[in-house]
Amino acid sequence: MFAIIGIVVVFGAIMAGYLMEKGNLLVLMQPAELIIIGGAALGTLLIANPVHILKAMASGVASSVMPSPFNKQRYLNTLKMMFEFLNKVRKEGLLSVENDVESPKESVIFKKYPEFLKDHHAQEFVCDTLRMAVTGGVEPFDMDQMMERDMEVHHHGTVAPITALTTVADSLPGLGIVAAVLGVVITMGSIGGPPEEVGRKVAAALVGTFLGILLCYGLVGPLGASMNKCADAKNEYLLVLRVLLLSFLKGNPPSIAIEMGRRAIPAHVRPTFTEMETACKGGGASAAPAVAA
Repeated sequence: MFAIIGIVVVFGAIMAGYLMEKGNLLVLMQPAELIIIGGAALGTLLIANPVHILKAMASGVASSVMPSPFNKQRYLNTLKMMFEFLNKVRKEGLLSVENDVESPKESVIFKKYPEFLKDHHAQEFVCDTLRMAVTGGVEPFDMDQMMERDMEVHHHGTVAPITALTTVADSLPGLGIVAAVLGVVITMGSIGGPPEEVGRKVAAALVGTFLGILLCYGLVGPLGASMNKCADAKNEYLLVLRVLLLSFLKGNPPSIAIEMGRRAIPAHVRPTFTEMETACKGGGASAAPAVAA
């Protein structure tokens, strides 16, 4: 929501200032300049990136203008879910959750948390790790290495469309100059004509430079920065799951594992210990003694 507000503020402030100086908005309406800049930018995207990155970039741009899903409530739900899950493992053994990790959509525990099931990578991250734990024979250190590598691969895949969008943003001022140069070429061809006609062509040429710089620093560049923050938020969420799971795999009780996960949550969305305790107690009567332990 703030991204949309920011875009409106950027364009609104520029238009308001322009009108305050008695500018004519019709002069800025130059479809040819937009076609040159926008078409060339799209072409550079198609040249430099495969289809899967283009799809990821479109999805990332759409996500960047939406509220972050990784808020305090999401973390509380995750801590509660993992506490309930690990408590079951502690009481009934790892084999008791084999069906849960093999078919998470059919799991009684996971079905209570639809936001977790919709996050396919987080779901696979948790289930694949626990699947290895159920199989046995993997040391906690090696498990941690696997989770770390999984996070690195996922983060690299998330950053690739951001890099592509940032590259386009960096190219926009240059493409604006290309449009302006073409406008100057057209203007030179009309020298000797009516002064007002020459003036319109010069104005159109300058609009190309204006649009290239505006789109770079006022729209595409900030969208890339917003996508980068979304990628960081997802990586921070996976880090919490990694810390939590590793703590449990090292032999700590669920209450300690959950607390270690809570401490890894970014400060601005981290629930307090009391909030976490209340959430976990709400998961069932059997949860209360373990939290208090």
